[in-house]
Amino acid sequence: MEIIVNLDVMMAVRKVSSKELAKVIGITEANISLLKRGKVKGVRFETLASICGYLKCQPGDILEYREAE
Repeated sequence: MEIIVNLDVMMAVRKVSSKELAKVIGITEANISLLKRGKVKGVRFETLASICGYLKCQPGDILEYREAE
């Protein structure tokens, strides 16, 4: 089981920089970077809701489930 984070794709589609997103939702650019690279163990629903609200997307646009091969 693997969760793929497509935050970088959504940010590119919406033309939003890491710096801008971090400032708006109130987390550090370093945490945005870790999230984009999938290097986190979890994400708060509040943070996910803030990201989705700003990017005008659904959680499924950012997170994807893939079966292990």
